[in-house]
Amino acid sequence: MVEVEGRRLKLTNLEKILYPADGFTKAHVIDYYRQVAPVLLAHLAERPVTLKRFPDGVDSQSFFEKNVSRHAPEWLRTMTLPTPGSSRGAETLDFAMIDDLPGLVWSANLAALELHVPQWTVGPRGGVRPPDLLVFDLDPGPDTTVVECCEAALLIREILAEDGLTGFPKTSGSKGLQMYVPVQVRDPERTSEYAKAVAQRLASAHPDRYVAVMAKARRGGRVFVDWSQNNPAKTTVAPYSLRARDMPTVSTPVTWREVERCRKPADVTFTAPDVLARLAKHGDLLADLHKEPGRLPRP
Repeated sequence: MVEVEGRRLKLTNLEKILYPADGFTKAHVIDYYRQVAPVLLAHLAERPVTLKRFPDGVDSQSFFEKNVSRHAPEWLRTMTLPTPGSSRGAETLDFAMIDDLPGLVWSANLAALELHVPQWTVGPRGGVRPPDLLVFDLDPGPDTTVVECCEAALLIREILAEDGLTGFPKTSGSKGLQMYVPVQVRDPERTSEYAKAVAQRLASAHPDRYVAVMAKARRGGRVFVDWSQNNPAKTTVAPYSLRARDMPTVSTPVTWREVERCRKPADVTFTAPDVLARLAKHGDLLADLHKEPGRLPRP
């Protein structure tokens, strides 16, 4: 039993190895999230969290958990939200709102290695607000790597600049790169429409390098510019979340200079210890993410 900011929590199986290739244990996972909490919590605030749990480690089965477990502590804040198109046929689910350190430690103790959030927030009474973020998920196909994703990000940055928008890059923590664009919209569909148009423009201008459709047969040697995560029903891995790869890699904010200089995947691959060191050096590279949201051009 431990006490975290006045909340009592039972931590279990702390010695269990969740990343066998690295020897990273559940205790390491909890401690990483404890240390990164001051910046991570800001990016989870007011966003319902979907947990991706790996009870027996990254080499074993995992599952997404949207509906909060009935074993969750009473003090955990939850929000009942509509879930149209739910695979379970549920009209609503009770999502965890992880807005403090006890909630983060609770989720880490569940071996929720990955934390996924939507591009929108909810109000205090559960009202779903329009998206405040637009996201591009740059996914390397066969025979490409994050290096080619960085090249795509630089081209997208130019398109965004033409429209008076600013992109903030981060690694996916897996194979690719993602870019957030802070926006102010009234219509929830606008972000998806705009992102799709940018993806199609890139694929049309460079058909040998980029593709804007999900069909795997067309992705060889190309980067998939995935605009579909702007669907309000979808989520994206949160900044500073661990990923379930061989090593405890993290979805890490990066500078545009790092994107420009990327020549090999290792240049933008960061593990949990790397990220803690980066935070000590750079602080949160996404600290200004929501300060000046842009307005999308009219279609």
